[in-house]
Amino acid sequence: MTAEPLGTARLEVRRSRFYAHLYRVESPAEMAQVLVGHREAYRKAAHHCAALRCGSVEEFKNDGEVGRPGRVLLDLLRNHAFENHVLVVSRVFGGVLLGPGNVGRAFRDAGEAAIREAGVTR
Repeated sequence: MTAEPLGTARLEVRRSRFYAHLYRVESPAEMAQVLVGHREAYRKAAHHCAALRCGSVEEFKNDGEVGRPGRVLLDLLRNHAFENHVLVVSRVFGGVLLGPGNVGRAFRDAGEAAIREAGVTR
């Protein structure tokens, strides 16, 4: 990975594994670098969903996943008042379809766990 994460978490839901990382960034362009690092670190992952808040820029990526998990991750950054942060969750598919609702909850739970592990409070 390119940068050291502030917090990391691993969550398993019905055999799918979710790897969440919270990063501090200086510019929106760093999100692409973080995603490249995740694609290298989690080669078996089918999806790498992410959200960014940096200054006035807010962005999210669903990476083809159902349930709009990128939007869920962006909501987490907003709710915790994070500025200049990227939250990325990579999913390694476990063979069981979760459906849009359960996928969104799993990404949210993994993201919240990474935020808690970072110990960053606002």
